[in-house]
Amino acid sequence: MTPRHIRGFLSWDRVALLISVSLGSVMGLYGAANSTPKINFEKEIRPIFVDRCQVCHGAQMQMNGLRLDRRDDALRGGYAGTVITPGNSVTSKLIHMVTGQIEDKIMPPAGKRLTEKEIDLLRTWIDQGAEWTQTASDKATTPHSLKSSHWAFQQLTKPAIPEVSNRFWVRNEVDQFILSRLEQEKIRPSPEADKVTLIRRLSLDLTGLPPTPNEVATFVKDSSETAYEDLVSRLLNSPHYGEQWGRHWLDLARYGDSHGFRGDQFRPHAWRYRHWVINSFNADTPFDRFTTEQIAGDLIAGRKVEQWVATGFHRNTPTNTEGGSDPEEWRFEQVVNRTNTVSTVWLGITAGCAQCHDHKYDPLTQKEYYQLFAFFNDAEEVNIDAPLAGERGAYLRALPKYQARRQRLLDEHRIPEQQAIWEEKLRHHAKNPGKENNWDVAFDELRTFVDLGEKILFTPTEFRSRKWEKRITDHFVSDYRQVVGREKWADMGLEKLSKELKELDTSLPPFSEAQAIHTERVPRQSYVFLRGSFKDPGIEVEPNTPAWLHPMETQQRATRLDLAHWLVSPENGVTPRVTVNRIWQQLFGRGIVGTSENFGSQGETPSHPALLNWLASEFRDNPSFKKMITKIVMSATYRQSSRMRKDVAERDPQNLLIARQQRFRLTAELIRDSTLVASGLLYPKIGGRSVRPPQPAGALRMGSTTMSRWRVSEGRDSYRRGMYIQYQRMAPYPLLTNFDMPTGYIAACRRERSNTALQALNLLNDPVFIEAAQALAFRAIAAEEDPTERLRYVFKLCLARNPDPVEIDWLETSLQEQRMILQSDLKRAQKLFPVELEGIPPEDGAAWVSMSSVLLNLDEFLTRE
Repeated sequence: MTPRHIRGFLSWDRVALLISVSLGSVMGLYGAANSTPKINFEKEIRPIFVDRCQVCHGAQMQMNGLRLDRRDDALRGGYAGTVITPGNSVTSKLIHMVTGQIEDKIMPPAGKRLTEKEIDLLRTWIDQGAEWTQTASDKATTPHSLKSSHWAFQQLTKPAIPEVSNRFWVRNEVDQFILSRLEQEKIRPSPEADKVTLIRRLSLDLTGLPPTPNEVATFVKDSSETAYEDLVSRLLNSPHYGEQWGRHWLDLARYGDSHGFRGDQFRPHAWRYRHWVINSFNADTPFDRFTTEQIAGDLIAGRKVEQWVATGFHRNTPTNTEGGSDPEEWRFEQVVNRTNTVSTVWLGITAGCAQCHDHKYDPLTQKEYYQLFAFFNDAEEVNIDAPLAGERGAYLRALPKYQARRQRLLDEHRIPEQQAIWEEKLRHHAKNPGKENNWDVAFDELRTFVDLGEKILFTPTEFRSRKWEKRITDHFVSDYRQVVGREKWADMGLEKLSKELKELDTSLPPFSEAQAIHTERVPRQSYVFLRGSFKDPGIEVEPNTPAWLHPMETQQRATRLDLAHWLVSPENGVTPRVTVNRIWQQLFGRGIVGTSENFGSQGETPSHPALLNWLASEFRDNPSFKKMITKIVMSATYRQSSRMRKDVAERDPQNLLIARQQRFRLTAELIRDSTLVASGLLYPKIGGRSVRPPQPAGALRMGSTTMSRWRVSEGRDSYRRGMYIQYQRMAPYPLLTNFDMPTGYIAACRRERSNTALQALNLLNDPVFIEAAQALAFRAIAAEEDPTERLRYVFKLCLARNPDPVEIDWLETSLQEQRMILQSDLKRAQKLFPVELEGIPPEDGAAWVSMSSVLLNLDEFLTRE
């Protein structure tokens, strides 16, 4: 026998001895366990759970889905899996956590730890089978049934219309609900506003633009019974209606023209979703279809391009492309953002609270949160061709000549051969990152294909689409300087070629693309992510809806299309309540539920619950935005004067009873739009790409963005409506920020209205407002020769009404004072009014500019009455 055989024999001999000893030890322990007195659950175990565990894992709260006050729930475990294995304390996570064997998860996390005696009791109890004495409390009502009694989550039923005493005031059903409450409080409604106020209110509310003097005069003179109704109909059929109400929706959709975060890259195709929203509102797309196309337009059978464009709703999520960021982490964060947004927009719940734990106040559990999350987890981002009307034909006619010229340029520089070598090396180094001395580059630091992705890199050339191939070639030509250095790049002729290719691209007619999503072929598995961390998956979950709302009926794995149908199901009472509340909010400055973003238990209760249910029932049965808006604005309630009343202010300072209309400052975009309308500068083009009007120098440097300069749009594009201004999330247009435009990172259900010194400075000094004051002055001088008539004219352009005698006196005095001041400073006068007009001295023109600026800064001009 060789020494090696002897060593092997001795080793096996020792193993046999160890096995024998171990078996003996186990048998001894088994005997000891059998000899240990039986643990009394009620006296020895339940007190431990009650004192140390059930604050976080009891009837009122189940952190990580774990509940330790009932046997079935305790044995089922939580989102991390089972924690009690009857008969085996060694594998029970409960013991691991109370003893600190799992890093960062010692339980309880705060307060007094379990003693050794208590831990031994738990071990023995588990080893003895974890027997649990059932009590009445184990069969108590679940938190779901307790919490889902909340008013917002109840089935929607249409209430009866209340009777009122003052029938003469009532114009439709809305008034009966409002007046019924006012009569209970013994408060009279306010009288109807004058016709000038009504047309300005309606114009601003329905189109976001003030009426022209001719429109005001026509309405005031129209004494027919249908004058008001005709005005409502005209405004709702205006293409500007889609802009105004589309802007409200874009706040919910967290629209932005850039990625956000560090770098904040521009998104050249984001506008296409905005364009779809405007068209959808103008077409009065039924809300169920409007919902379905945004949630799951890519999954609709026989989908059309515009239905796929609608899924751009999901592409509005911010994206972090900063070097060193984890792609999977940010993919996870985007899915979280989509889950939270859909939950807020359609269900009015603060679902984000359940990302890390069960919702503390509402019935949404963490498991249910990730079941909603699962609907969006297999969504893949894609850019699609989405040409507007007339683009396809012009593009296809120009394409053959373009392609021939492009191929000649590439062949002249031997690009196909060089690119093939480059791609082969990239494929090699993508699998084996490291230094390549021959190419003077560290491939593990190369930015190549960050946007294109590895799947393009590893797709054979013959299977790539024409668009893929063009993007790869353009990337090779323009960014190859990062690989070989700028000098060598120029010597190879690539610098010249890059410029020629860019010039060639500009020769092609526009062909619009859109950001969209589609579903991955193989569904991605979803989990409950413990503590909201993408690195800590717990139990697997399937797409599903909250158990405390109506059930989802589906025979297979649920999809986003199933979710969309569930959201607009007639059985869903939450979505129509949430939606009509937001419509009411835009028309009265405040929703029937003040917290329009939160219909949960921590949100406000409705001021008029029966009215909310009645409107929601109407909208459920006829999901038309225009019809719902018509119903509300035709009411006597909407037409009330907004004048403050002392008798009402003392009893109802917040105007919750709606005994008058509400006055509030215009939003950022409407302030700018109204200024452009009054001055005659507005370019009223509908839809299209984002624009860049002038902004203060250095504004871009205030944020972290890759944009080196703000290239001001040429021609009339600088005077388009505010909703088309390119919105860089990290460096937004200053006017929009100063007047409380949302950030575009999360759904904004209502805009706050601040009051700061910066706003006044903005209105006085921003280039667009100075230019508007100059244009308004020129407009007034050109329209009227008589100074008093000129004042009346410019006053009506700004405020829609005629000035009274006191106001005329003040304006004339102010104008004269300005003229005298500017006579002594002609240089300043010429700068304010740089146009030479016959018979108009510089100081006179400049005085009119100053007067125009005053009128454009009046509270009445900036306020919707």
